[in-house]
Amino acid sequence: MKNIGFEIGEGEVVGFLGPNGAGKTTTMKILAGALSYETGSVKICDMEVSKNQIMTSNLVGYLPELNPLYADMYVKEYLLFVAETYHLGKEKHTRVNDLIDQVGLRPEFQKKINQLSKGYKQRVGLAQALIPNPRVLILDEPTSGLDPNQLEEIRNLIREIGKERTVLLSTHIMQEIKAICNRVIVINKGEIVADYSDLSKIKAFDENNFHFEVEFAKEELSENLETIQQVTSIKKISNTHFTFIASSDIRSDIFDYAVKTNNKILTIKAIERSMEDVFRMLTK
Repeated sequence: MKNIGFEIGEGEVVGFLGPNGAGKTTTMKILAGALSYETGSVKICDMEVSKNQIMTSNLVGYLPELNPLYADMYVKEYLLFVAETYHLGKEKHTRVNDLIDQVGLRPEFQKKINQLSKGYKQRVGLAQALIPNPRVLILDEPTSGLDPNQLEEIRNLIREIGKERTVLLSTHIMQEIKAICNRVIVINKGEIVADYSDLSKIKAFDENNFHFEVEFAKEELSENLETIQQVTSIKKISNTHFTFIASSDIRSDIFDYAVKTNNKILTIKAIERSMEDVFRMLTK
């Protein structure tokens, strides 16, 4: 890690996005108190994790990527066991029963964990992470390996959970970010390379490039179009059809060029950049 830094506010659902090996899991283990650190400062609810491990551990719910469950235990038995580690006392039964309903485990709660589908095992993992009623929930690849139906169910569940807590969600799946998060932090090679608090910015008009698709009535030459100011590159689709990348909004300049050269513009439109495009640009 290279002295990364970010702050997540209460009630935010933040996607932690990056390629494999970028440092997502390491960062999340440090935040959850599962991995020690020698330099820097890591705070949960204004408390330094290294100096307040017991207190911060009760404030954080953590679902690791591999979801280490005791497969030979029954679902409710396992959750009661986890509740016991938090010293919940008599209230553990109420807490576990409430969570079984909250995460949708009621149809399967009398089964052993090794009898469950991957989707229900993830629900068990979410339930154990929620047992201390954490203010911060850290989820490392929570939907990895799920089928489409399970994906949608877990995403809906995380959205509901996120209404009451701060959630940091690790993934490298673009659809996950769009479906669940209201902010995305991108990490690559141990460094934060982007932090989008407004996902609508991940479109044509972001802070670096403007993308346009233009169709002229008559043929044009790429080298002539390159004389338009602020154009950084042009891709020829046909003799009359081009895509422009520019450092500013050049639509009026393109219109002026067409008038000057006695040509007409049939269509001109901004091209929205997908999350996939942004991800490839930031992590290549």
